[in-house]
Amino acid sequence: MNTRVLLSSLLLCLPLAACGNGDVNNTTNKALAETETIGEKVQAATDKARDKLAKGNISISDETNNKAEITPEGDFLINGKAVTIDAQQRALLLDYRKQVEKLAGAGMDIGVAGAQLGVQAAGEALRGVFSGNTEGIEAKVNAEAEKIKEQAQTLCKLLPEMMAKQQALAAVLPAFKPYATMDQNDIDDCHA
Repeated sequence: MNTRVLLSSLLLCLPLAACGNGDVNNTTNKALAETETIGEKVQAATDKARDKLAKGNISISDETNNKAEITPEGDFLINGKAVTIDAQQRALLLDYRKQVEKLAGAGMDIGVAGAQLGVQAAGEALRGVFSGNTEGIEAKVNAEAEKIKEQAQTLCKLLPEMMAKQQALAAVLPAFKPYATMDQNDIDDCHA
């Protein structure tokens, strides 16, 4: 089992170990409920971030950290000022924006899954400590961790399309070119 997960789980158990035998079940149930609440809070924060992403401007940076934005309507802003664009450029900006949202959404899904794995690992450890049955905890947690790795590979599979959309946009909108910083190394690094 991951040493940090195990250590965190054991630290969560210390206050429970100090309780009298009669309070152990109540305290365990309360601790388990609190770990589930953490997962719910992560999900709520992620839902809020998705909403903000869908309704707000998407910020991008160039190599020197200059900022630009793509609005939900497909406008391209540099330093808060709209760049003049035509219908084709707007369509490509909106298409690129959808790809950014898709990629960010996949990343958020992985973050939620990771948080849920942490909550699950803590819960399994608590149950195991107080039931005396710690067998199988590591296998359960590792199986869930493998699912997260698979999700990460799904995210990596989105990168070639992202780079293609970025390059297509840079080809027709010169003002966007400095912000088209993605290259093949980004894709390769994701799969490493």
